[in-house]
Amino acid sequence: MTPVETFHDHPLPPGQRERPWRPVHYGRVPRLDVQRWSLTVGGETRDGGMTVLDRLALHALPWVEVEARLHCVARTSTPPLRWGGVRMRDVVELAPPGEDAGHVLLAAARGYAACVTLADLVHPDSLLATHVDGRPLTPEQGWPARVVLPHLYGFKGPKWVAELTYHHRPQQGWWESRGYHPRARVAHEERFAHQD
Repeated sequence: MTPVETFHDHPLPPGQRERPWRPVHYGRVPRLDVQRWSLTVGGETRDGGMTVLDRLALHALPWVEVEARLHCVARTSTPPLRWGGVRMRDVVELAPPGEDAGHVLLAAARGYAACVTLADLVHPDSLLATHVDGRPLTPEQGWPARVVLPHLYGFKGPKWVAELTYHHRPQQGWWESRGYHPRARVAHEERFAHQD
């Protein structure tokens, strides 16, 4: 299948400087079995149930490539990277949220989690990425899948993602509980919670 590509100009946003990509993570890189990996969607779902999406279900979705920088809250940005995977909005359509669920907790291996708005998750450039620059992600880069939200700081897109849970109200993820901004929009320089 031919990829659908969306490419944009990539000026550095306010307060950022460019630095080569060097994957950073909290703790050790987990050892995951890609044959057993799946994405669980639950919480305030439309049907009240839980959906488990395995690799086959996700691979059936349209493949997309999005060229975007990865922005660190510590004021550095990568050169543009070519992310490949499936749109998060297509994932959400497979297991939709309930009517009043406007927030999503993204949980990953090793207890990491981040909370985003549903609107940010289904942004046209938001991906469940499995590839970067034409190659599968390495374990250090987030293999077998990571969330890429180019308009938010990188801490909002967990590597090794495993669960998506819909909520009516914002939740405290790993970074949010440590004083980082609950929305984290790069264009607004939303770095820390005290900025609200």
